[in-house]
Amino acid sequence: MTVANQKGGVGKTTTAVNLAAALSMHGQRVLVVDLDPQGNASTALATEHRSGMPSVYQVLVDDLALSSIVKPVPEMPNLYCAPATLDLAGAEIELVPMVGREARLKRALASFEAGTFDYILIDCPPSLGLLTVNAMAAAQEVLIPIQCEYYALEGLTQLLQNVELVRAHLNQQLSVSTILLTMYDGRTRLASQVAEEVRSHFGDTVLDAVIPRSVRVSEAPSYGQSVMTYDPGSSGAMAYMEAAREIAYRAAALAGA
Repeated sequence: MTVANQKGGVGKTTTAVNLAAALSMHGQRVLVVDLDPQGNASTALATEHRSGMPSVYQVLVDDLALSSIVKPVPEMPNLYCAPATLDLAGAEIELVPMVGREARLKRALASFEAGTFDYILIDCPPSLGLLTVNAMAAAQEVLIPIQCEYYALEGLTQLLQNVELVRAHLNQQLSVSTILLTMYDGRTRLASQVAEEVRSHFGDTVLDAVIPRSVRVSEAPSYGQSVMTYDPGSSGAMAYMEAAREIAYRAAALAGA
C-alpha cells in the first residue's frame, strides 16, 4: 500500500508509521519502506539513517538487495523498516536515464521475500516525481491522507490522474482503496464541511475513522516512537488503531470475496 499525496503536511508519514505500528500490534508482520529523502518515517521508527549508509537509495540506484537494508524496529517485534537517507534526494535525477526506471522498487520487492509480510506500507515524498511513481508501480493500493482544512481537495485531481496513468501503463492492479481524513478539529465548522465534501466525492473509499489534531501524535517522532507506543491512550493513537482495524477488516473481506 502506497501512502501518497503531493501536498506536504497532510500527515502522510504520520499515517504510514502509526498504521504500521497499529497493524503490527495486532500480530501482523509489517514493513515500512521509507521513500522520502527527509527520512521522517525512519526517524519515527528509531531506524538509523545517516547519509552514506545503505538505504532505499542504493536499492533503487545500485540494485542492492532490499533484504540487506531492512531493519527490525526496536521493541516492536512485528515491525520492520527500510530506511531512507538524504542521498535519496538525488535519486529523482539519477533514475532518469535508467532502463525501467519506474519499476525499480517493484523489481526490488519482487526479489525480496515480500510474502513474509502481511502489509508493506510505502511512505512517499510530497511530490509526484519518479519516487512516487516507483511506489505506485510497486503497490496494489493507494492510501490518500486528506487533511480537514481549506484547499484539502486541491491538487487531488492531479494525484488521481497520476494513479490512472500508472494503472494504464505500469500497474493494472493499482487502485485508490482508502482515503483517511486527518488533522480533524471537531470545534470548527470547516473541518466537518471538508469531511462531508470528501465523503460525498469518494463514498465508501473514505474510512469511518477520522484522525483528530493531536499534540501527542506530533510529539511521538521526536522520541523515536509512533504514537501507538508513546501514548497508547491518546485520542490520536485510538483513532489510528480504529483506522488500522478498518483496513484489516476490508482486506479480510476482499480476501474472502
